[in-house]
Amino acid sequence: MPLLLLDLDNTLLDRAGPFRRWGERFLDGIGAPPSDIDWLLSIDADGLTDRWDLADAIRDRYELRIPSIDLVEELHDGVVAQTRLDPLTACALRIADDAGWVPVVVCNGTVRVEDAKIRRTGLDRYVADWVISEEAGVSKPNPRIFALAAQRVRMPLRGAWVVGDSPEADIGGAAAVGLPSVWLHRGRTWSDVRFAPSRTADGLIAAVATVLAS
Repeated sequence: MPLLLLDLDNTLLDRAGPFRRWGERFLDGIGAPPSDIDWLLSIDADGLTDRWDLADAIRDRYELRIPSIDLVEELHDGVVAQTRLDPLTACALRIADDAGWVPVVVCNGTVRVEDAKIRRTGLDRYVADWVISEEAGVSKPNPRIFALAAQRVRMPLRGAWVVGDSPEADIGGAAAVGLPSVWLHRGRTWSDVRFAPSRTADGLIAAVATVLAS
């Protein structure tokens, strides 16, 4: 029974869509023009910008008096509230499980936010367990976090696959630990010359099919 090590944001759960929906509602609430969503998405950088830095940028641009900590809470809770589990993703995980694979989430982020996403969406019913970088004390692409995921479910890393959308964290992490990987390209072209994914897919369902056929 091999491991299927899966990223969370924009792999198992769409993050881009919920952030956009939250952003549109937030901007409307403070009276900002709808076109400012492009600025917000740019500053967010697909979730790579630190939440405190993003909060400060929003406060400065709109001269808001709301404390940064409250805006960070709004960012966290607002995106979580907008996040949903795609039924097709649940189906793909069930198929992988039925085929003998053990799905485990390996993600970077805070326990408060990532754990809430997993439990609130019902994703916890479709995976064996999950490891979050804040709790683990180590982040992808460090190989240690993948080893911790294997330990969590008392299984070896040998034979595992890594699936994710981040070239550095997911595919770089897989390369560092010596595991095959599937990169969810999301319309992007691979450009890193240091390592490369074993396979490329346009979404989780195709990625799972690729792994099952391996």
